[in-house]
Amino acid sequence: MSDDNVQSDTSADLETTSSAPAEDEPSTAGSRADRVRELEREGDIAADYLEELLDIADLDGDLDMDVEGDRAAVSIVGADLSQLVGERGEVLDALQELTRLAVYRETGVRSRLMLDVSGHRAERRRRLEALAAECVAKVKEAGAPLALDAMTPFERKVVHDAVAEAGLTSESEGVEPRRHVVILPD
Repeated sequence: MSDDNVQSDTSADLETTSSAPAEDEPSTAGSRADRVRELEREGDIAADYLEELLDIADLDGDLDMDVEGDRAAVSIVGADLSQLVGERGEVLDALQELTRLAVYRETGVRSRLMLDVSGHRAERRRRLEALAAECVAKVKEAGAPLALDAMTPFERKVVHDAVAEAGLTSESEGVEPRRHVVILPD
């Protein structure tokens, strides 16, 4: 992932750690089914956009759509798609933003869609969760806050979630492109 990516309006959404519904949102099974249908539609729109892009770029790739939690998720898998990821994920970040814009153009609603190419984000998530576990252990042992290197909104969200799962708290500090996570002791 790029440490110097351009921030988007969706970054605030990425850093929230609560998955509870808003107070004014009913939590009925019917509304959940409606929300899943909306997210599936987002995935379909994104897949259509990405299929066109793959055709234009003359790249072979298969698309996998899913709903993960409260967002649509689309994965592109194929032989050599490294040019869609970039050296540090910067192309993937830009492609995700363009895909979100395509969804917005069709729905009029800002999308929180997550895009992965050849498992890049999934692998990055695994590494960040391992890093967070190591850092949590250090903070518990030392009893002092620990600041990590600058990260993208996606990366910070993964770390915040892993820290919360381990029973500690964390916060983001700084300004893009140097915004980073600080893990706090009990």
